[in-house]
Amino acid sequence: MTNLKVITGLILLLLLISAWFYFSAEEPVAVRLVSVSKGPVDLTVSNTRAGTIKACNRSHLSLPTGGQIAELFVNEGDHVKKDQVLIRLWNKDHQARFEEAIARVEAAKLTVIESCRMASLNKREHKRLTGLAAKKLVSVERLDAAETKETISAASCKKAQASKDSAIAGMKLQQAMIEKTELIAPFSGVIAEINGEVGEYITPSPSGVATPPAIDLIGEGCLYVQAPVDEVDASSIQPGMLVHVTLDAFRGERFEGKVSRIAPYVKELEKQARTVDIDVNLVDKEHYQKMLIGYSADVDVVIEQQKNTLRLPTETIIDGNKVLVYQASNKQLVLTEFTPGLSNWRYTEIKAGLTDTEQVLISLDVEGAVDGALVTIDDD
Repeated sequence: MTNLKVITGLILLLLLISAWFYFSAEEPVAVRLVSVSKGPVDLTVSNTRAGTIKACNRSHLSLPTGGQIAELFVNEGDHVKKDQVLIRLWNKDHQARFEEAIARVEAAKLTVIESCRMASLNKREHKRLTGLAAKKLVSVERLDAAETKETISAASCKKAQASKDSAIAGMKLQQAMIEKTELIAPFSGVIAEINGEVGEYITPSPSGVATPPAIDLIGEGCLYVQAPVDEVDASSIQPGMLVHVTLDAFRGERFEGKVSRIAPYVKELEKQARTVDIDVNLVDKEHYQKMLIGYSADVDVVIEQQKNTLRLPTETIIDGNKVLVYQASNKQLVLTEFTPGLSNWRYTEIKAGLTDTEQVLISLDVEGAVDGALVTIDDD
């Protein structure tokens, strides 16, 4: 009977011990891992605020004089050629003055022909009489009269020439007045906006008062990105540097560009926000066809680059130089130090401390995923 009690007690003790181990055993934590790999790592400078897609040629065109719109030759969205007339104001008065000026020029030309022909004849006559006077065949009085006549006719010729030049200048002035009533395309492009209709009056902007342009003309075939960077980073940027461009309108796509210009001054929008604008030209001109003026854009200027180096996602790093490495032998996480190199928001270069055979924790926000934790791999 005693032996039975002892055996029963031992069995109960074993059951209690087994239950304690079962309930106190550590539950593995489900985590996500990422492999250390090789690839490019860039040290970049990014814009502080969104950049903008701009046209290389864009002009807000206005007429230098006021008047009534008589003819509007284009519509919004039209493609126009350089030197094409876009708007013409009522200018019949200038046209009449121009025609009158042309008539004056023609009359002045005839006067020049007549006066200068007479001057030429009088010159030859004076020369002929001078030869005869040397032989005592004509009187001195006749020779003096011929000389006077030559002088007067030469002056008349010069006066006629001056009158013709004045008439031509007057004609050019009237032509310029007509040209002031015409709005001409300074380059080929697309009409983005028109402010005005036939019959409406256009008034030039008073000094210091901005008014909408008559026509907004955008050049075709050339776009660039303008973006602000922090004044501290501007000194490390040089023209020709590679730039990665991303646009909200084309999520998941990245376009390559080159720094073409760095502004020679700092913008002070706020006391704590001083920036320098940079211009970036896209390398592949075919991308122009899919982009619109005014799209927002972000730029990452590549200051330094490692093209094929050991790297890991920057989001896996703890305290700047540590990661939780997964050990397959005991399914535990081990806090491991490494030597970082170039780094950006996406990847960090590994100079020493890790190999491309290791996996590191990427789900740092998982509760219980700490040094020494027992884990299982979550493949989702």
